[in-house]
Amino acid sequence: MKHWLACLFFSSCSVLAQTDSTFKIAFGSCGHQDHPLPIFNNIVEHDPDIFVFLGDNIYGDTKNMDTLKAKYQRLGNKPSFINLKKNVDIIATWDDHDYGWNDIGKDYQFKEASKAIFLDFFEEPDSSQRYDHEGIYHAYYYKHQGKTIQIILLDERTFRDNLKPYEGEVDNDRRYFYHLDYGPHSENDRATILGEAQWIWLENELKQPADLRIIGSGTQFGIEFNGYESWANFPSEQLRLLNLIKSTKANGVLFISGDVHYAEISRMNVRNLYPIYDITSSGLSSTWHFATPNMFRVEGPVMENHFGLLTVDFNSATPNVKAEIWDITDNQRIEYTIDLQELILDPK
Repeated sequence: MKHWLACLFFSSCSVLAQTDSTFKIAFGSCGHQDHPLPIFNNIVEHDPDIFVFLGDNIYGDTKNMDTLKAKYQRLGNKPSFINLKKNVDIIATWDDHDYGWNDIGKDYQFKEASKAIFLDFFEEPDSSQRYDHEGIYHAYYYKHQGKTIQIILLDERTFRDNLKPYEGEVDNDRRYFYHLDYGPHSENDRATILGEAQWIWLENELKQPADLRIIGSGTQFGIEFNGYESWANFPSEQLRLLNLIKSTKANGVLFISGDVHYAEISRMNVRNLYPIYDITSSGLSSTWHFATPNMFRVEGPVMENHFGLLTVDFNSATPNVKAEIWDITDNQRIEYTIDLQELILDPK
């Protein structure tokens, strides 16, 4: 296991790395507790500094909290998970299936009980601010080679308004060869993903000094509308976050996301902002039989089980983040390098 020095930093949990020339962040989502999950052993072999669970960490899908606890315990007893926990520091957020059930939002009646079970399973320290507010959003800070890496884990379930059923016609767009479940809310309505308290917290976090900011999102942020769950169903919330990055002058933001049971990298070109990258890793054990249309896709899709890996190199002649997807057979399927100079707001 890596050796860490822990301390308080900006009122959030902080961990300091001291030696290695690069900092490696593994991440993934959508792992079923009844699957052996050998991908965790692959992750350990790549020796990351941390692993980020992005949601659907189990498939709870229950109103019975004893059942939910038992499903977490099946994950916790798994030899591959024990190996991961022994060798890699773990941080986590949730998505729908480990929060409640498929596509559920703020109306899930057991969210406080589910939160308690989540925090207990992931051994959240008693001092954590996660106990002080509704929901499980949190930020972590890592010092490496004199630079600060901020990881913001959002909670997109506790406060999220209901999804809007799709009511349009897609017969004239042959890209949509499948049933569309949901449509976008009007840009003028007040439907929210994060809720006002989380928005205020997020604004404060984006104002904190950091050299790289990784926002962990259970659902995809940087894709076009596809009729399934994503930030594209809440265009006013998506725009609000982009505008918040601008107004806080937060350089170095990129997203990691899950949910869809395949991997891809998306890049949104936003006016008066640097490119917004979203690296999706979803398929620790789950798979899907097709990838949806995505005009912002620059790499992928990878449909086999996999995990994501970010390697941060501040000491390179050109400081960068190398984004990779590694599949279950330990083949590298995607490699895409993001120059950190690319993620800087134009001072004009």
